[in-house]
Amino acid sequence: MVFLALGALIAGMFYGLSDLNVSWISALTTHTDYILYILMFLVGISVGLHRGLINSIRRYHIRIFIIPFSIIAASFAGGILCSFVTGYSIRESTAVTCGLGWYSLSGITMGNLAGPTLGSITFLSNLMREIFSFFAIPWISRHLNYYACIGPAAATSEDTTLPMLIRYTNEETVVLSVFNGVICSAAVPVLISFCYTVL
Repeated sequence: MVFLALGALIAGMFYGLSDLNVSWISALTTHTDYILYILMFLVGISVGLHRGLINSIRRYHIRIFIIPFSIIAASFAGGILCSFVTGYSIRESTAVTCGLGWYSLSGITMGNLAGPTLGSITFLSNLMREIFSFFAIPWISRHLNYYACIGPAAATSEDTTLPMLIRYTNEETVVLSVFNGVICSAAVPVLISFCYTVL
């Protein structure tokens, strides 16, 4: 999936640099809002398919929210720190980091809010977060603990990085990672909009 995303990005860059004008691609680029709505619909389906989440919430009670809230807080703090390094404002930098690894949705959302430059930066930074997770999870599971493996995965812990979590952690961590992914995925559009428009 990561290689497909990178391939699509490179193909899109070549298309943008060329003088080609394919009608259906032009239609997609002018209707990115609809793509966003479709992505959110698919998230809803993903949440609905995880029927065991309600039982997990009952089992862990309020403690189950500690991991996703900690990931969101750490990503927000990272955005504030990055603003001093990159020269972007705090609202721009935090909006980028609050993509929580969900590069497709966060890239489109930031592109609509702030233009193609920040949209591309958001896409790439969150794609890099997902790629980093694939390499970090095995190391973290050996040297820290299983729960910490969910941190770098963030929103992707319910889908793309879940196979890595299944392989290198235990069943309890996998349940928590699915719940974390659902919460983080649902929070991404809200967090990006809040950071960019309110801060």
